[in-house]
Amino acid sequence: MLSEKLLEAINQQIQKELYSAYLYLSMSAYFEAHSLPGFAKWTRMQAQEEVEHAMKFYDYVNDRGGRVVLLAIQQPQVEFNSPLEVFEAILEHEQLVTASINNLYTLALKENDYAAQVMLHWFIDEQVEEEKNAGQIVDHLRMVEDHKVSLINLDHQVGKREAEED
Repeated sequence: MLSEKLLEAINQQIQKELYSAYLYLSMSAYFEAHSLPGFAKWTRMQAQEEVEHAMKFYDYVNDRGGRVVLLAIQQPQVEFNSPLEVFEAILEHEQLVTASINNLYTLALKENDYAAQVMLHWFIDEQVEEEKNAGQIVDHLRMVEDHKVSLINLDHQVGKREAEED
């Protein structure tokens, strides 16, 4: 059985993961509106991945005999000035998610919840990958910032993303 503190924190994390999905869908819509289908595909796939993350937490709560309580999701940002701004926002957002996962892990340690610690290891590893991927795209966008042809090429390259298997 999950402690009340950990249950509440995981329910909040479910909200954060679903907000992340909503944010990525908003970013995908921005890219679609600006004729950047590769970036739109990448962010849409990222949105789907965030829903999967939320469902991992959702299932975990149910497996541990807890009650999932879905919290309200705020509207995400819808306008951006450039693809670089979007991916800088992605990197910043993923860093916030990493901090949230780390806080969950710290709470699991305090609550002596070994099962939660094991489950959270997967998310800790996932966040390393999330920050790395976003950071690389930010670096690439900074390199091509004033070169529209290079941006189209990078958009095409990013659009080749395939679904990952767990």
